Amino acid sequence: MISCNIKTDICCLTFLLLAGIQSLQAQSGRFSFEKYINHQDTLKYRMLFPDADNMQKYPLVIFLHGSGERGNDNEAQLKWGAQNFATDEAMSMHPAFVIAPQCPEKEGWSNFDGRDKSIDLKLKPAPSKVMGLVIDLVHEMVKKFAIDTNRIYITGLSMGGFGTYDAIERYPDLFAAAVPVCGGGDVSKAPLIAKMPIWIFHGAEDPAVNPAFSVNMLEALVKAGAHPGFTQYPSTGHFSWLAAYRDQLMMEWLFRQHK
Repeated sequence: MISCNIKTDICCLTFLLLAGIQSLQAQSGRFSFEKYINHQDTLKYRMLFPDADNMQKYPLVIFLHGSGERGNDNEAQLKWGAQNFATDEAMSMHPAFVIAPQCPEKEGWSNFDGRDKSIDLKLKPAPSKVMGLVIDLVHEMVKKFAIDTNRIYITGLSMGGFGTYDAIERYPDLFAAAVPVCGGGDVSKAPLIAKMPIWIFHGAEDPAVNPAFSVNMLEALVKAGAHPGFTQYPSTGHFSWLAAYRDQLMMEWLFRQHK
């Protein structure tokens, strides 16, 4: 009986893993392969389209991946999180345009002083080249597609969490809401984004990004009069995004936000 149960468990686990891989492949396959060229710079990205209704405008979600997904294959950026917007349920309940750009190797979304020295970040005057391309792409997409400019959202994990703060602190009037996951920003800029709906996620035992980055942003936002959401997962390390992007309450909350 014990041997039989072990075999059954292994078969069930194998089935679930295969089903999960097939589901992920199906969801990733819903994102088209795209590239944006501005002058001599190119930004590769994947794009999810809602089921078309020419009489309706849809929200736009910008998804920024982490440092491990940098490259030029235009595939890796869908590894974590982005595919949660492409499930049958998500596309039915919250149809949206989703753009998942890929950051090239050795480059980054954000442009802060101080990240390698302390948790006291200072936003540099100019955005990184890649962030500049992302913002240009957003404006281009607004011209081409039926996008509701009052419902442009941005989210990202790890390096993308820092990028999310960078984007909203530089362009506070562009975004309707933000979900930074295990990231950090310039706390002195909190008054600029105090009126923006923000939900912060982090793992309490994150060895890669100090949870103090998120806690400090939370405190600065509250001091500035904001009412951000804050979820810190106990006994969770760097992979807090696994739970964050599966959180149906977060998804419901995000798509309710308007400028």
